[in-house]
Amino acid sequence: MLFHKNPGNDFEVYNDFNGLLVNLYRCVRERPQELMDALSYCLNSRADFETVKNALARDKVNLPEGQREDALGYSPATDVQKAAWFYQLIRYSYASGLTSFGSQPHDIRSNFPLIEQAHRRLAKVVIENKDFEKLIGQYDRPVSFFYADPPYFETESYYKNVGEDGFTEKDHIRLRDALLRIEGKFLLSYNDCEFIRSLYDAPGIQVEAFTRINNIKQRYDNGAQFPEILIANYELHEREKNAPSQLNLFDVGSLNT
Repeated sequence: MLFHKNPGNDFEVYNDFNGLLVNLYRCVRERPQELMDALSYCLNSRADFETVKNALARDKVNLPEGQREDALGYSPATDVQKAAWFYQLIRYSYASGLTSFGSQPHDIRSNFPLIEQAHRRLAKVVIENKDFEKLIGQYDRPVSFFYADPPYFETESYYKNVGEDGFTEKDHIRLRDALLRIEGKFLLSYNDCEFIRSLYDAPGIQVEAFTRINNIKQRYDNGAQFPEILIANYELHEREKNAPSQLNLFDVGSLNT
C-alpha cells in the first residue's frame, strides 16, 4: 500500500510487529549500498538457504546474563547482515514462506534497482516496530488514514516466530475495537470468512468481497483464486482514480523502467 501511493507531503508511517522485516526496511532506507554489497555474493542454493535460516534462528537466542555472546560459535550479526539474510530467505523460499527452499531460478542482484527505488521512496517515512493498538493510539487524528493487513483468521501460525504466541483470536477482536473507535479512516484487508464478517458487522462499516491470485497454489492449480474482503469505515470508491504502477520490494516484475 505504501509503495503504491505516490510520495508527497503526507506524514507517512510504516509499522510492523516483525522486527526482522522492520530492520530490513530501515536498512533499505538508511544503508542500501551496504545491504546490496552484503547480498552480492548470495548463492541460490539449498545449502546456503539452510545456513542463512539457521544463522537467523541462532541470532534470536537469548543468552543468560553474563554469558559470552560468541558462546554458540558465532558473532552477533549486524543489522545489515540480518537484513541481507532475511531478504535472501524471502527471495529464495517457497512462496516467500521463509522455511523451505524454493528451488526456483533467481538472481538476487536483479532486485538491486528495486532496493534503490525503495530507498528513495522510504526516505521520509517513519518506520515503527510497535503493537498495533499503541501505534493506532499514537497516530490517530481526524485526518489520519490507517491501512491494516493483519494475519488472516485461522492462518496466524504462518506468521508466528519461534517462542511467540502469534496473533490470536483476542488480537483480531482487539484490532476491531481499536479501529472502531478511531477519529480517522481505516481500510482493512482480510480473508473472507464468517467470523471476520460478523466481527465488523457494525453501523457505518463497509465490506466488499474480491478475489486475488493464490500464489501458493499456482504450481499445481494455475489461476487459483483466494477470496478476500476489504473493510472500511468510509465509502470505498470515493477516491477511485487511475492507480499508478505498484513498486514492490520483492517483485522484480513491478519495476518501472
